[in-house]
Amino acid sequence: MAEKTEPFLNNDKKLKRKSGSSLDETIESCIGEFGWTQFLQAIFVSLAWFFDAQQTFISVFTDAQPSWHCNSSSSIDNNFCNLSKDAWEWNLPAHISVVSEWSLQCRRSLIAGLPASSFFLGCLIGGFLLSTLADSSLGRKNMLVFSCLLMSITGSITAFSTNIWMYSFLRFLSGFGRATIGTCALVLSTELVGRRWRGQVGIIGFLCFTMGFISLPTLAFINRDSTWRILYLWTCLPTILYSFLVYFIVPESPRWLYIRRNKEGFVQTLKSIAPPTTRSSLTLSFFGSFVEFENQEVLDNNTVDLYSAIRMLVERNWSFRRLVTVMCVGFGIGMTYYGMPLGVGSLNFNLYLSITLNALSELPSSILILFLIGKLSRKGSLLGFAMLSGICSIGCVIFEGGKFKELQIGVELISYFSACTAFSILLIYTLELFPTCVRNSAVAMVRQAMVLGGAFSPMLIAIGRNNKWYSFGVFGLSIVICGCFVVCVPETNGKTLSDTMDEEEGKESTFVC
Repeated sequence: MAEKTEPFLNNDKKLKRKSGSSLDETIESCIGEFGWTQFLQAIFVSLAWFFDAQQTFISVFTDAQPSWHCNSSSSIDNNFCNLSKDAWEWNLPAHISVVSEWSLQCRRSLIAGLPASSFFLGCLIGGFLLSTLADSSLGRKNMLVFSCLLMSITGSITAFSTNIWMYSFLRFLSGFGRATIGTCALVLSTELVGRRWRGQVGIIGFLCFTMGFISLPTLAFINRDSTWRILYLWTCLPTILYSFLVYFIVPESPRWLYIRRNKEGFVQTLKSIAPPTTRSSLTLSFFGSFVEFENQEVLDNNTVDLYSAIRMLVERNWSFRRLVTVMCVGFGIGMTYYGMPLGVGSLNFNLYLSITLNALSELPSSILILFLIGKLSRKGSLLGFAMLSGICSIGCVIFEGGKFKELQIGVELISYFSACTAFSILLIYTLELFPTCVRNSAVAMVRQAMVLGGAFSPMLIAIGRNNKWYSFGVFGLSIVICGCFVVCVPETNGKTLSDTMDEEEGKESTFVC
């Protein structure tokens, strides 16, 4: 039994690779139990989610319509667009929001929602153009650094915008850069640890995203009397520093180095995260056939072009079917996940308090996943939370009215909590559904489907200001319908990750939708 439980240890307690062992087993043996090295690196990589969340939801405050009042008691019209300019004024200085500074309050809803939609459109295009770079030429770490820098630099320049068109274009560029941050951070952090802790490490990123979201109401409240431009500088300048630290501190994924036939880098990375007692045993000769890269699929991957990962995903029926399925699920989840915070201001609830409550609802969602991800059925839990989110989103429409004010915000929070949980489970699920050679691209495509759903959210919120069936009603129906597609993919909880398409295809033959 000793050889079965510790197949890489000989009688002298030194590493010795067992013939026929998988890459996953070899890496598991090299890095040993989850230690401080892996823990600190996973947290540091996952911090990218913190800055990602700030830029994703910053427009909730910078693009908000401030409160106003009439200058004369004789003015009783509740719509200031019907009043003369002298009959009303903002309660706070006009420079606190782009809406008041550039007088967008009476322009078409499409113009007011243009910056937020431009950001999500940039995320969508950036995801399609940049996602495969992490699987091909740049790798996980370099792609993460590039994305953080592009997002933060353009975000800093956004603070100097002079009109809505310049502002929207810079938000587009910021979204373009931001597109791959979450994907690269999630994949890199989970590929630095063994499979026992993969789910828990993945949740660290979601916790950091929650912390970034929670930080926004605090920063916005402190900055409530100052210009909206300060909020961009406060959130973007620290991200630039973080990007340089990642480049010099964090190692590249050993799995990606293996796929790219980087023998020395593969061994050095494993040595950097392995326990001190086993580092001396990690040499090129120890890995034997692994560093010889005898598998022809791995050899072929070294000469592929930029979009080979996408081509590999769509060439095989099983992978294409899985990709389309999880993207459909992601579209519905993304529409609700991104739409809820953007639309909560229309529920006649205090903006700072409602956004804070929404941000805080992500915390129990992440904690729930952190402790239960190893036990949760991916399919069952994802379907259940999607159903709950959709029902409660529709409840926001049903309970509209003054006497239902508290009940309405309550079901909205439950809906957002469920969407957050479904969001996290889907990303971890996607990680486990696809092999190493295409994993980053697959996760990126699913996130793009989520962003595509999010891109529709600002327009739906604008259209549904007077009839919430067009906003919260659509959110609810979308996540319910799209969530049902999850029944067509296999369960992955507790399964070993594959590294090649052939290896995963062998598992696929045992599953029938």
